[in-house]
Amino acid sequence: MSKTMTRLTSEDMKALIGAMQAAIAENAERLTALDQAIGDGDHGINMKRGFDAIAADADAICDKPTPQALSAAGMKLVMSVGGASGPLFGTLFMTLGKSLPEDFECGAFADAFAKAVDAVAARGKSSAGQKTMLDVLYPVSDALAAGKSVGEVAAVAAEAAEATVPMEAKRGRASFLGERSIGHMDPGSCSCSLLVNTIAAWISAKEHAA
Repeated sequence: MSKTMTRLTSEDMKALIGAMQAAIAENAERLTALDQAIGDGDHGINMKRGFDAIAADADAICDKPTPQALSAAGMKLVMSVGGASGPLFGTLFMTLGKSLPEDFECGAFADAFAKAVDAVAARGKSSAGQKTMLDVLYPVSDALAAGKSVGEVAAVAAEAAEATVPMEAKRGRASFLGERSIGHMDPGSCSCSLLVNTIAAWISAKEHAA
């Protein structure tokens, strides 16, 4: 997402983790309300638990190089987030970590992110257009591959999350509702947009401060 940032320091990683944890905590009730409409009603609670677990172990996680830190964060999500979200978000972070070189530039990040999104699709046996987190992740991946700016990527994520509202769910618990799932934003897509926008805001602030 940044053409200039090629290495994240331990302090950078801690700041990013703190920003993501805060964003999830601030929006936990909203995420839960979205999930109550078309799911199990625990998405916000589960996501908060997961990012709280990452933050609690931030010192150990951030002592690792960025790729290994991402993988460790993903494992924390798998172990601490309930339902389908843990394995799916965990797969995203773990595959991103495994696919990144220790020193990376924008193109390498875009390639690694694309592999991570494909891994999420394989894990969830899903695809774009089924009212899942993939409906944000794939547009974000395309935006990264196209070399769009941080602000543009954030806007793509927000628009993609909104675009899930008129969709009928075809995967996950929401799919059992059929047409009744129409008119509600997908909770996983909302979480993805929230995280992308949080990371984008942090990168923008860091670049402006440099």
